[in-house]
Amino acid sequence: MELLVATRNHGKVREIRKALRGRGFRIRSLRDFEDVPDVEEDGRTFGENALKKARFYWKFFNLLTVSDDSGLVVDSLNGRPGIYSARFAGEKATDQENNQKLLSLMENVPISKRGARFQCAIAIVSPLGKEEVVEGECRGKIGFKEVGKKGFGYDPLFILPQLKKTVAQLTLEEKNRVSHRGKALKKLQKVIGKFAE
Repeated sequence: MELLVATRNHGKVREIRKALRGRGFRIRSLRDFEDVPDVEEDGRTFGENALKKARFYWKFFNLLTVSDDSGLVVDSLNGRPGIYSARFAGEKATDQENNQKLLSLMENVPISKRGARFQCAIAIVSPLGKEEVVEGECRGKIGFKEVGKKGFGYDPLFILPQLKKTVAQLTLEEKNRVSHRGKALKKLQKVIGKFAE
């Protein structure tokens, strides 16, 4: 059965593919198609944005569709960047530019006040109109510099105190165990059977 992962983000596709391995899905992403329109992410929450994207691409392709919306919520920045995480430093901002903006805004914030959480919502919509949203979160702290080469986005700045590592220092297996997306994917694994019928 074909499953569309409604993203062009190679890192997200890899994590979802790994989590759903052995489930019998042929997983495709938006990178596999040409001239695919974008969806305006104008929801107020990660869940609203994930569901809007999943509904749009399910209608566009008529395929079982999974969409993720996730981001970084920083305590000392009143929850920013939040749903604007991917475009924190501008519409077409790179991971590097977003990380630099975050570091500059937090330049004088002490480690005790650098608490943050990664939050993820994953929506699944079937051609029969079934839909569900699952969520996961992961708490940590924002570091003072980028550390680690794995992962993407804010991973090199996000320290997991219990592991004394940034998310960008984890293997994919470790990341899927502890990350916000990993926790949401565990919930997706439990419900996806209903959608494959």
